[in-house]
Amino acid sequence: MAKAIKKQALGRGLSALLKDPENDIKSVDDKNADKVVGNIIELEIDAIEINPFQPRSNFNEESLRELATSIKELGVIQPITVRKLDYNKYQLISGERRLRASTLVGLTTVPAYIRIANDNESLVMALVENIQRHDLDPIEIALSYQRLIDEIQLTQEQMSDRVGKKRSTIANYLRLLKLDPIIQTGIRDGFISMGHGRAIINIEDLDIQTDIYQKIVIQNLSVRETEALVKKYHESLRPKPATPIKATSFEVDEAQKKAFFTYFGNKVDIKVAGNGKGKITIPFQSEDDLNRMIDLIKG
Repeated sequence: MAKAIKKQALGRGLSALLKDPENDIKSVDDKNADKVVGNIIELEIDAIEINPFQPRSNFNEESLRELATSIKELGVIQPITVRKLDYNKYQLISGERRLRASTLVGLTTVPAYIRIANDNESLVMALVENIQRHDLDPIEIALSYQRLIDEIQLTQEQMSDRVGKKRSTIANYLRLLKLDPIIQTGIRDGFISMGHGRAIINIEDLDIQTDIYQKIVIQNLSVRETEALVKKYHESLRPKPATPIKATSFEVDEAQKKAFFTYFGNKVDIKVAGNGKGKITIPFQSEDDLNRMIDLIKG
């Protein structure tokens, strides 16, 4: 407890230093910068603006009230992090929940780490610190990774080093952004888990994605059941093997051929196709020969 009081006293002294116009610190090379940058300082909440790079966009009201109650009883245990913009003007890098909760209980100051950084550095700090320290939903984490790629041009390998996550883990989060926006919202609102999303993403058709999403929600399907449903869908797309035609062909034996020869008196040509159908060719030598066979048929 004595240590905490000492820190707060030190913070108040540095706060006075920052409010002195003659000691306006704008870079790490300025006088007294070493006393401010990286130290815990009590800052007026009114002097802090929300970071536009903040990846968190959803704040659970109940969780926020619980944090506010804790802060009211114990104070802000973990300082927020800000960067100095101008004289007595700061921008939040991380700790928006703590800042919001402090405002809820009527605090006018909050302990803060001071940093001096350009916009890119601030964005990296905000995204990396929030990914590491806060319980962001999977889509918010994915969006944070995507912003590091788009705005800072970090590769997945570089992000892996910065946030201490495997490249495959980062890739799995980024793949969630290929889901239909309705499903992304479902993940953010807790209707389905990241595991469900990872199963659905294996389907390219967005309409089918949403159909399966609705089944998951309505039937309360588990991740395993969802994976089975996706597998069944893929199997339905596979071309069914052609049903082989049953062989019905047969061989004409000599006895059958002889029967025709005996009846007509001419050698008969019999051909049978693979499906069992065929034709019989009966040659004749003259008109008289043809009439003779016709009389035989007439009986």
